[in-house]
Amino acid sequence: MKDISQEQAEAIFRDYSSAVYRLALFLSKSPILADDITQDTFLQVFKKYGSYDSRRPIYPWIYKIALNITRNTLRRQKWLVLFGEPPESGDSTTIEDRILKNELAAELWQEINKLTLKSREVIVLHYYLDLKLQETAAVLGIPLGTCKSRLNSALNTLEKQLQENSLLILKKGDDLLDII
Repeated sequence: MKDISQEQAEAIFRDYSSAVYRLALFLSKSPILADDITQDTFLQVFKKYGSYDSRRPIYPWIYKIALNITRNTLRRQKWLVLFGEPPESGDSTTIEDRILKNELAAELWQEINKLTLKSREVIVLHYYLDLKLQETAAVLGIPLGTCKSRLNSALNTLEKQLQENSLLILKKGDDLLDII
């Protein structure tokens, strides 16, 4: 068992707290729950640091803890608070471009929120936290093939929802991050 030093704990929190918060926020749709989940995640990370295998990257281990805590928190909830703000968009060259991009991101995020939790998990981990599919599968504790299947299914469902609502048409090869 190895203990975590104050400096290590501060560095881990500084480096990963915003990503854990975003993961929790995207999945729970509640800033209040996301704060609680983030706090609980790092309490568990620091408590279980002795079981962490330092030969492996730390972020999949942290995200897996965060994902499990999020799932447990959502299981305990009888209802979910509506999601407040869509994800922030990147810089655009003109105000019109920025407004259009924000509107598209908001519409896309509304449709993502209609997906099942399993579908949202894979989309958030892969597209928003920018994990590779293999890393996403490791965080979710599922085989790579299952992860690819869930992502494909989620994207197909999302595409149908967007077409039904005449919001946006995704073509094969389109990147969600280009839209957001």
